[in-house]
Amino acid sequence: MYTKEEIFKAISTVKDPEVGFNLVEMGLIYDATCNEKYEVKVTMTLSTRACPLHQMMVQWVEEAVMRELPKVQDVEAEVVWEPEWNPTMASDEVKAKLMGGMVD
Repeated sequence: MYTKEEIFKAISTVKDPEVGFNLVEMGLIYDATCNEKYEVKVTMTLSTRACPLHQMMVQWVEEAVMRELPKVQDVEAEVVWEPEWNPTMASDEVKAKLMGGMVD
């Protein structure tokens, strides 16, 4: 089985094309699990419900997990809206760039 950290590392190869940061450092990936059958479930969100790349982002996450973790048999990326994403969920580096350097 793969660990949450290994799955997050695989997903970190996916960048949000609008801002250029990967989805993990943006705080958009909430959780990831892998069972003994190498079936992976990813819980994620998007920066906005109106994201025009909604389906593409889900597909990119699923493809990245399959590509980076060769034993994976199946991947399901589920988009949730709670908790609602906001820039404070991002890494400090991303927050600094998204919020113009105002990091608390």
